[in-house]
Amino acid sequence: MAYRFTLEHVCAQSGARAGRVETTHGVIETPIFMPVATQAALKGGVQFRDVKSAGAQVVLANTYHLMLRPGSERIRDAGGLHEFMRWKGPILTDSGGFQVFSLSGMRKISDEGVVFQSHIDGSRFHLNAEEAVRLQENFGSDIAMAFDECPPAKADVNAIRTAMNRTTAWLDRAIAARRRSDEVALYGIVQGGVNKQLRREHVEAICSRDACEGFAIGGLSVGESVEELHDICGFTAELMPEDKARYLMGVGTPRDLLVCIGHGVDQFDCGMPSRNGRHGK
Repeated sequence: MAYRFTLEHVCAQSGARAGRVETTHGVIETPIFMPVATQAALKGGVQFRDVKSAGAQVVLANTYHLMLRPGSERIRDAGGLHEFMRWKGPILTDSGGFQVFSLSGMRKISDEGVVFQSHIDGSRFHLNAEEAVRLQENFGSDIAMAFDECPPAKADVNAIRTAMNRTTAWLDRAIAARRRSDEVALYGIVQGGVNKQLRREHVEAICSRDACEGFAIGGLSVGESVEELHDICGFTAELMPEDKARYLMGVGTPRDLLVCIGHGVDQFDCGMPSRNGRHGK
């Protein structure tokens, strides 16, 4: 396996962690913020050399957008996402789940997966646990995310539990579908909203899957308060395995980064910093 996470130090005062993620395309020193290259490119005229010179070691690309355009087979035939993007460092791709579930009236969810309409031309697509793995293996991602269901922050307990159960079942299917596990690492995603009991239950379920190389905290930064985000992040991270990378999805304000690094999170991504830069905020 090309991927390896090494925890090098834990601060006794804050709980912040220093570590190393080794991948086929290079080493990531954690904690790390991952710039978002949604459609395999950085927006606003920013070049990959710019984010590299700013200290970026890994970038994130979006499976939902890339499956629609240009398509995973075209990226595969171009030599994989690294060649397609002209980025030589590590790449993490999300599963597309968050974007699909954000489509609201344009998608239908079942235990099998999601049927949705493209926001580009209205054509119908089907995305499930197995297809998300296949797409990301076609991309040649260094780190792939398992397909998950991300409920709104204020969803009721029954809706959150349904999302948790689906996410767990989909993780098992994703693990079974892997064909390039020696090259592409897989992270499972913990859901549970802002309910600590549900978070505890889902950490126990997801983090028991030893086939995963790392784990992510999902379902935050989706409408809850900043105080709730920090509280649930700290609660969840403390329950996660110490010897595997911890990734907080979709969070990236300076304050959030500092607080959540102190909670023991290793990886972050967010589109907000580059969006604010583009709009002069």
